[in-house]
Amino acid sequence: MSGGAAVRRPLVAANWKMHLLAAEARAWCRRVRAESGGARAGAAVFPSFPLLPVVASELAGGAVETGGQDLHPEDKGAFTGDVSAAQLADAGCVWALCGHSERRHGHGEGDELVARKAAAAVRHGLRPLLCVGETRDERRGAATEEVLARQLRAALPHLPADWALAYEPVWAIGTGDTATPETAQAAHAYLRGLLAGEARRTPILYGGSVTPENAAALAAQPDVDGFLVGGASLDPGQFLAIIRSFD
Repeated sequence: MSGGAAVRRPLVAANWKMHLLAAEARAWCRRVRAESGGARAGAAVFPSFPLLPVVASELAGGAVETGGQDLHPEDKGAFTGDVSAAQLADAGCVWALCGHSERRHGHGEGDELVARKAAAAVRHGLRPLLCVGETRDERRGAATEEVLARQLRAALPHLPADWALAYEPVWAIGTGDTATPETAQAAHAYLRGLLAGEARRTPILYGGSVTPENAAALAAQPDVDGFLVGGASLDPGQFLAIIRSFD
């Protein structure tokens, strides 16, 4: 692997989005905690906010980490329906997703807001998992690198030494269309080239319709350091198979 890969431990993250109830979450956590031991890749799970107490309790003291799917850039205030970084940390989170494509494109979040959210996460000891990626129209318009550079550079000044980056080709999320391993590698290598110094050790995850069937070929690429898994992460057996793709 390139760019200091010897010190980049793979990370596989489960983004449950708006799925699962407490009993399902509890069963998922117990199985993944029991069966993920000894895997080369680390694991993290991002449940919806109401499930955080259940998930954090089930995973406490284990190797699988917990994260929040979103956060408000302010530390507190009259922001009905929002959640602060302090509240995420208090609930047992280690990670915070910043700039997921569904927030950027479904909620109109721009680069500046995403950067402020990353800064808020860092203020409260959370590790940002920054998401970047291009739409189908941007890819067809040969704007992929321009978009990735803009999104990454906006947040970089706010990021700590210990964070992670996820490349999400928006055209491949929930569509069944997956970037080929070569396409994913090209984007990851470009992002790696934008990082300097110690930041080159930052793991870069691929997120876009990852399944047990395509995970191994993607994991074999030199700059693919893990996955941000959506639909397949809801099934603990599939998620465990994806984790094992790095073994």
